[in-house]
Amino acid sequence: MRGVSQGRWRGIVSKCWRPVAVWAVSTVTMLVLAGILPDFRLESAGDDSVTRVAITAALGAGAFGILSALVWPLLVRTLLLVPALVLGLAVFALNGGLLLLALDLIPDGHGEANPETAVVVAAVMSAVASATGGALAVRDDDAYRRRLYRLAARRRRRHGHDTPSTPGTVFIQLDGVGHDVLRDAVNQDLMPTVGAWIGAGTHHLTPWRTDWSSQTGASQLGILHGSNHDIPAFRWYEKDTREIQVSNRPSSAAELQRRAIAHTGDGGLLTLDGASRGNLFSGGADQVALVLSVAARRGKENRSRAGYFTYFSDPANAVRTALSFVAEVVREIGQSTRARLTKQRPRIGRGGLYPFIRAFATVVERDVVVAAVIGDMLAGRSAVYADLVAYDEVAHHSGPRSRDAEQVLIRLDRALALIAKVADHAPRPYRIVVLSDHGQSPGETFRARYGLGLQDLVRAGCGLPVPRKAGRTRSGAEARAAVRAALHRPVEEGKDKHRPSSRRSEPIVLASGNLGLVSFPDVPHRMSKEEIDARHPALLTTLANHPGVGFLLVRSEEHGAVVLGARGAEIPLDRLDDEPGPLADFGPHAADAVRRTDSFPHTADIMVNSWYDPDEGDVLAFEEQIGSHGGLGGAQGHPFLLAPDAFSPPVAEGAELVGAEQVHQVLRRWLRQECGPQVPLDESRHEPATGASFTATTVAPQEKSA
Repeated sequence: MRGVSQGRWRGIVSKCWRPVAVWAVSTVTMLVLAGILPDFRLESAGDDSVTRVAITAALGAGAFGILSALVWPLLVRTLLLVPALVLGLAVFALNGGLLLLALDLIPDGHGEANPETAVVVAAVMSAVASATGGALAVRDDDAYRRRLYRLAARRRRRHGHDTPSTPGTVFIQLDGVGHDVLRDAVNQDLMPTVGAWIGAGTHHLTPWRTDWSSQTGASQLGILHGSNHDIPAFRWYEKDTREIQVSNRPSSAAELQRRAIAHTGDGGLLTLDGASRGNLFSGGADQVALVLSVAARRGKENRSRAGYFTYFSDPANAVRTALSFVAEVVREIGQSTRARLTKQRPRIGRGGLYPFIRAFATVVERDVVVAAVIGDMLAGRSAVYADLVAYDEVAHHSGPRSRDAEQVLIRLDRALALIAKVADHAPRPYRIVVLSDHGQSPGETFRARYGLGLQDLVRAGCGLPVPRKAGRTRSGAEARAAVRAALHRPVEEGKDKHRPSSRRSEPIVLASGNLGLVSFPDVPHRMSKEEIDARHPALLTTLANHPGVGFLLVRSEEHGAVVLGARGAEIPLDRLDDEPGPLADFGPHAADAVRRTDSFPHTADIMVNSWYDPDEGDVLAFEEQIGSHGGLGGAQGHPFLLAPDAFSPPVAEGAELVGAEQVHQVLRRWLRQECGPQVPLDESRHEPATGASFTATTVAPQEKSA
């Protein structure tokens, strides 16, 4: 009995001393702020001695802590329908209001602060309390382990079932990180976690090749749903529906997912006890958060944004992320200013809302998604797939090899380290797979080099007037779609972008990185080379001979599909293996990628791939990006797959992993090895349930971006 009592007493002390320590630090912080800030005062009724003021501060800190623990989750749940990004920015005001309420509740004195000062005091106290609690937890490994086990046990009791003993699998997608970029980051010790896995031999690194459309829409749909058939680009025009499909538009993502399920007859990679976090598509998972394909649905049945509530319901998480958000905005402004002053080349404009979009991708979405993954692991889910888009967003604007992008890789490695640490304490073993959906190729924009965009060039070739000041092409970065979804604005391209202009005889020109698509909406079928020449005799010659264009794909009535190049090159697809012509610089597998895209029903009348420099790896983006992907040429088509050695090799020795659909088969094989045959397709899986959210309010990313 004495041993039991002593053990119970030690448990009580272990549970209580850390909150007491945080309370004490918060009290001292409040006293210091009261001495520094002229508009913040702590007074006691009838006695302003140091002791009485200290007691007032202790009571105020305690009341603020209790209100934060009890009231804050209710506030966030009440504001769940408020745009998530707005909620993140409103964290400071809400916290300041709680502090003012806490000061009013002090029974033996009162504090006084104007609203602006209250916001500052509350932010500092929350940050200090969060840092103190995190430091104490990290320094006390036993307490940290017990905390994780307690969370896992609580989740198991809630769901009423035992966690399987078989290993679960966590797939972390580092959006846009190419194989060579990852390898060089490891060699430069920028990613020590990944380097340790590779160096210890616990993981093996495998490169793989994308299709012609080297972008997240095609790759992630293939990886999660096993088919990216008829995805010719990031955005394309469909003549049968007379609509423009955009991969990161919620309505398009939902339609593409529906088509993939219909094509394969299978719900997706995650149909067996899976979770999808921060992705374009659900993968058939029952548990989804921040998934674009379900973001278009309104009402209670769409709980995709519940991930924001779960994360921000912890005030420490909210304040830490909000502070990091502000720091990231300042960091981006400083980096872009430095690039402009030093006249870095290539360079694009990074003003307007971009600093906030970048901060959302590199801080808010990262923190929320990582917290979601941790919650899934503590719940013992069998398969989790999450996308971290931070690198892709920064590399688009700063360059894939820039110092800015390298700093993002460092922070992503820390996120992987946190996930790996949690895996050690999860209720079941976990194997962590890290992969990417594409790489990025550097290079200045087509417009910067030649003074006009692809649309201007096409209009000139058609004999149409070219605007003297052409507008910029919208970037297709995934982070922008995530921001729009968080702001409850899922239709992100504007109403005029869904359907073509009323002048249907004019061509529709769309850009996807260094891949361009030209369609004539008034012709219901895919136009032939002969039809295009008859209507616009100079168009194909103008495009094929332009120095910024690598090659064209069109369909010929005489030879079938052909590749066109400079100086009159015209090569049928069935002769490309022997006579690559303009595809020679793009590598030996370019012909296969072009042939596959040619077979798609919605391939454009003219497919335009930019020039590519095989020595430097540069391409010319048709969008405003100095790191781009979407077409053929360079590192954009060479992502990676980093998997534990416990899994079977992804491909036979000497073979090459080609296409997102083959990656899907590899991942599905690994899940079968761990969990047995996948659950067969069920009609209810076509529309993933989103009613349940994850639980990760007390285990959040410990990293501070500031």
